[in-house]
Amino acid sequence: MMRRPLGQPPMPLNGPRYNEFIQSPKVRVIDEEGENLGVMYTREAMEQAQEVGLDLVEVSPNADPPVCKFLDVGKFKYEAQKKANLARKSQKTQEIKEIKMRPNIDDHDYETKMKKIHEFIDEGDKVKVTLRFRGRELAHGQLGMQVLQRVQADMAETAKVEQFPRMEGRQMLMVIAPK
Repeated sequence: MMRRPLGQPPMPLNGPRYNEFIQSPKVRVIDEEGENLGVMYTREAMEQAQEVGLDLVEVSPNADPPVCKFLDVGKFKYEAQKKANLARKSQKTQEIKEIKMRPNIDDHDYETKMKKIHEFIDEGDKVKVTLRFRGRELAHGQLGMQVLQRVQADMAETAKVEQFPRMEGRQMLMVIAPK
């Protein structure tokens, strides 16, 4: 195990390498105004950055030679964190909502369920329509299929069928998603 000298900060686990943690002997340097200073030794670039009162931060470690910039490390990490949080915040996760029906559903109940399905689809969520059969209803699977085909026809403009109707035990399932 390699020991670090006393007084030296620990190696950054996440985020860019900076100052003495840059392992490449030569780096391409960009100053604080964004001007390319060319390729120079890492030690020399670090000294120039310290003269300006900034750190030498590795912005593109995979380039040959690595690209480094004169920046304030704390500010750079803070802005990167803010950018990551904003990206995570604006990301929409698609959920699967479930609507349960019966094969002999009444017209008004059907309309109420359809309103809910439209709401879910408009929000960008997928909808799993479940038709539950009880007792002798199981012998009349075609009634359930007719209900699901009616749902499919009513949602044709705004949604597409992602998983066509199929029997699973005592229930028939269908998944629809926004177009």
